[in-house]
Amino acid sequence: MIVLGIESTAHTFGIAVIDDKRILSNERVTYSTTTGGMIPYKVVEHHIKNVDTVLLKALQKANVKLSNVDLIVYSESPGIGHMLRVGAMVARSLAIQLNKPLVGVNHCIAHLEIGRMLTGTKDPVMLYASGANTQVIAYQGQKYRVFGETLDIGVGNFLDSFGRALGLGFPAGPKIEALAKKGNNLIDLPYIVKGMDVGFGGLLTNLKTKIKTGKHTTEDLCFSVQETIFAMLVEVSERAIAHTDKAELLLGGGVACNKRLQEMCRIMCKERGAKLFVPANEFLIDNAAMIAWQGLLEYNTSKKSMKIEKASIKPYLRTDDITVNWR
Repeated sequence: MIVLGIESTAHTFGIAVIDDKRILSNERVTYSTTTGGMIPYKVVEHHIKNVDTVLLKALQKANVKLSNVDLIVYSESPGIGHMLRVGAMVARSLAIQLNKPLVGVNHCIAHLEIGRMLTGTKDPVMLYASGANTQVIAYQGQKYRVFGETLDIGVGNFLDSFGRALGLGFPAGPKIEALAKKGNNLIDLPYIVKGMDVGFGGLLTNLKTKIKTGKHTTEDLCFSVQETIFAMLVEVSERAIAHTDKAELLLGGGVACNKRLQEMCRIMCKERGAKLFVPANEFLIDNAAMIAWQGLLEYNTSKKSMKIEKASIKPYLRTDDITVNWR
């Protein structure tokens, strides 16, 4: 079966083509700025402008004709409504044009399932660290349960907000990582862990105040931010591993590309006798291959296609709202 997946939950618009065994192509374009952040209507314009180009590249790289596609899959939830609508529109249009089945999937779960497929992990705790999402997830009772999460903003959004305060533009995460490597003074920052949950809002306010004082270098601030927030994430991940009695940790989401976070997770897992699994960066960040794979899993299980008129978006649907019937 040839599956075409469409990703458009936030700043990335992607299209991938896969079959039952392989990822044939995984193309994307990502909205970015030199100053400021992500303005939804501008991102929508960016996505719409690039639909034809990305679709053509994905088909050409996969060496597949559009008429050969058997299933259309799109990111239905969660995400920013403006951007989700672009992917849903493209998916509905292709499903009508080709008269092919259509499936909408959950973006968060797609991160987890592509990680399981690519790394071979069986039953992991997943640290999902991305822009709007920060969750510690594990499978139990036919659902992916959220054992811990952010109490306010996602870790990626926190980093981007911190980056904007420093004038780094969007996305800020990679720039913060590069600057952190040049810092060596650990600044005392709020460490907000409440049970299994974390919080970043108070830390962001504290940092904005410190930036205004000019008492600390940008490099030391970036270094201290990473050491603090990643320690928070590793702590709640370790607690989830202990609570669920699992022995695998899987990373997912764009922030999981950070090498320092990976290093800290690796140290923790080694000390616990657990195994760490990290997909390639291409599959940690938002991508359409994971959407296509998740759609294939669900379609192979149920053989159900969405009616075009009901192929909508669900921006606020949670990870633990989905019944997992493919495991």
